Amino acid sequence: MNVIYVVADDLGYADLGCYGGRSADFGAVSPNIDRLAREGIRFTQGYANSPVCSPTRFALMTGRYQYRLRGAAEEPINSKSRGSQTLGLPPDHPTMPSLLRDAGWRTALIGKWHLGYPPHFGPRLSGYETFYGPMSGGVDYFTHCSSNGAHDLFENEEEVEDIGYLTDLISNRAVAWLDQVATTGAPFLLSLHYTAPHWPWETRDDAARAEQVKGNLFHLDGGNIHTYRRMIHHMDEGIGQVMATLERHGIADDTLVIFTSDNGGERFSDNWPLVGGKMDLTEGGIRVPWIAHWPRVIEPGRASHQHCMTMDWTATVLDAANVAPAATHALDGVSLMPVLRGGPAFHRPMYWRMKHRGQRALRDGRWKYLQVDGHEYLFDVEADERERANLALREKARLDALRDSWLAWNATMPEIPADATVSLGYSVKDMPQR
Repeated sequence: MNVIYVVADDLGYADLGCYGGRSADFGAVSPNIDRLAREGIRFTQGYANSPVCSPTRFALMTGRYQYRLRGAAEEPINSKSRGSQTLGLPPDHPTMPSLLRDAGWRTALIGKWHLGYPPHFGPRLSGYETFYGPMSGGVDYFTHCSSNGAHDLFENEEEVEDIGYLTDLISNRAVAWLDQVATTGAPFLLSLHYTAPHWPWETRDDAARAEQVKGNLFHLDGGNIHTYRRMIHHMDEGIGQVMATLERHGIADDTLVIFTSDNGGERFSDNWPLVGGKMDLTEGGIRVPWIAHWPRVIEPGRASHQHCMTMDWTATVLDAANVAPAATHALDGVSLMPVLRGGPAFHRPMYWRMKHRGQRALRDGRWKYLQVDGHEYLFDVEADERERANLALREKARLDALRDSWLAWNATMPEIPADATVSLGYSVKDMPQR
């Protein structure tokens, strides 16, 4: 078998057609991703490990709650951490790519890293044989410069001055790498981590906009839903090229293709029917598209209500590959292989916390315990996905039990460091919030 793990950046729950998203003025936004869902399995209760970029990526790499590592306490890692020896994924920590590499797999990360800066951290220090992409969180799609103005496009450890739209560069490099490894017969992991549809708001035709946004990549005075949808469509086109490459080499049936997002949607996203978005532990910040395509194993056209989160994909990939996790670092993720093979959903409590606004969350069955700014809430998420009907007073005993469960779990995690930073791109002074 082989694995292609596709991660979008800041994609909303309903941005894709297969999750109820509307067509754009140019037509279907995500026809290739929709095909993956139609021919595979679509999860309706799939969650990110965090509502912000780099913490989720720590969980993705390690298969463990990100709170166990100091670097993941940053919400998110920002450019000020360059040179830090602590704010990143420790090279000695076992990862999904390092475990697969050691088992004879070929491994590549093509796209966004965002887990600490060289020389102390980097993809090739954590299990990837090959890397192509940006090291930081957000970069301009044409100049490939990060928010501090530094050029940020690398091939392995060397800067490269490639000309072109970043989404296309990532897609083209993925196809080229697949063409290279598909002929070797060795199993492979391709982590295909797009920056799309993360700001700045630039389509393939917006090269002139790069000069306008270079001083503030948050692009607070620009963008719209039309540009945003086109950015998703460019990513979707690249995924279509990747799938065509698998089919051309005759390996599509035995390749597990995973598609998800690192967190919920940002300002132009469609999260319906959910409330909130990036940086929030309300459903819109953490519930994301989850799709798996593997014709040899997964019956087509399935939808699953299994509760699951990012680190479960890590456990699933290792299980599918018959590669054991490191004995020294037990996984917190749970394998979904029984579900992929057609088995029933199983009970899966999931926990979150954020320094930002003192947020806490626990999803346990149909119930969700939430705390924001010191206020506690209890929601029946199956009946009220928008989290508008607070049942905390009516169901006090249930609230108490879920709070106790969260506190017991939290006691097993390191405390949030006092010096951990929260980096917000915008606030109510920039645009009105709900």
